[in-house]
Amino acid sequence: MDATIEAGQSRFRRRPNVTGGHGRPQDQRGGQKTFRPEDLYGALDLGTNNCRLLIATPGENGFTVVDAFSRIVRLGERLTQTGRLHDHAMARTVDALRVCANKLKWRNVTKARLVATEACRMAENGAEFIARVTSETGLKLEIIDRETEAGLAATGAEPLIDPQAETALVFDIGGGSTEVMWMQKRDQRFEIAAWTSLAAGVVTISERFGGGVDVTDQSFAAMRAYLRPMVADFAARVKTVAGTNEPSHLLGTSGTVTTIAGVQLGLQRYDRSRVDGCWLDSGGIGAVTADLLSMGYDQRAANPCIGRERADLVLAGCAILEEIREAFPAKRIRVADRGLREGILTQLMKQDGAYGRRA
Repeated sequence: MDATIEAGQSRFRRRPNVTGGHGRPQDQRGGQKTFRPEDLYGALDLGTNNCRLLIATPGENGFTVVDAFSRIVRLGERLTQTGRLHDHAMARTVDALRVCANKLKWRNVTKARLVATEACRMAENGAEFIARVTSETGLKLEIIDRETEAGLAATGAEPLIDPQAETALVFDIGGGSTEVMWMQKRDQRFEIAAWTSLAAGVVTISERFGGGVDVTDQSFAAMRAYLRPMVADFAARVKTVAGTNEPSHLLGTSGTVTTIAGVQLGLQRYDRSRVDGCWLDSGGIGAVTADLLSMGYDQRAANPCIGRERADLVLAGCAILEEIREAFPAKRIRVADRGLREGILTQLMKQDGAYGRRA
């Protein structure tokens, strides 16, 4: 893993989602916006819970997103109980991957990296599923290890580390695992001084503790007690390496932290422009967790920033986040609606010398 990344401000922007009758991006004058295939890069992240795709082109501030796709597929459903990917979950995921394949093919993207993470790493039939994906969609997915996943997540979120900070704890709460990275500044650059990948994510924790629909104070406390030794072990290691486990700030990237941000901001609908890069008071996050714990499933599902697809997972994510906050005390948390895919795009473009250049 390349453990050194530059400190700095946000280096990419998303193109407004202006589409014509066939879903093709338009320029601001209403004509069809076209891109040369050699200027397009693709990044696909198939996780335990989500399937996400970004297609981007180099731009002056890093890169500009041309097209995107995200769908909750729950590939890892029941994986912790059986050790295998199940038929319905695989079928849902293949359907989503067909959409991704069509987008990549329609735009003639040839420079892409397509990765699969914890669900495919854990499953007995993970490699078999990857072969099925290739057969049915033409996509060649790469199952990456946890170290690579942590490095890509850090690269994707890094532009939001406060440049005045000396340290930061970056965490990515996924569906099947949680990557946590202690970042330390050295010669005006941030390095990953220590990292871990916890074998716990929103899907696995939710399923382990009753399914996430009826969450009580007792079951939430049990989630936290289960997670505590994992997080505490890493905090102790960080203190040995860095002399402290109190970062300048936390930086979270995942559906959990962006959902909590949307709830805390009182958004009537999720708005990435308000969530990505926002700062939250750590104590305020604890208050949101308490509010969510007091709600029933239907109340959580009715919240526009949660919805029915996340209502049974959000409290498992809160349990992970609460343990991270307790083990790594910080007054502020910055929220990143970005991560693995952005890390992939950054690396691909830097390898070509195209990152930060106008296409």
